[in-house]
Amino acid sequence: MSRACELTGKAVQSGNNVSHANNRTRRRFLPNLCNVSLISDALGQRFRLRVSAYALRSVEHRGGLDAFLAKADEAELSQRARLLKRQIAKKVATEAA
Repeated sequence: MSRACELTGKAVQSGNNVSHANNRTRRRFLPNLCNVSLISDALGQRFRLRVSAYALRSVEHRGGLDAFLAKADEAELSQRARLLKRQIAKKVATEAA
């Protein structure tokens, strides 16, 4: 399982530890990933996703999983999230018609 957020694509970054003597050694900055269950209002069920704390705040700010995925760029989403986005869009389109 990769260390990347399924909704925002936020992944591991690399950088340096810099000592007082200015010695540099490579290190990794890991994203703050959480296993959460998010509820889709359109589909009426919950989905378990591995998202960053930043993404969780963004989902809440935008008004839920459905609204977040409607605005999200497909390039940032994981394969599961892309499939979920298409299912939600299809369901909303059929309800509107």
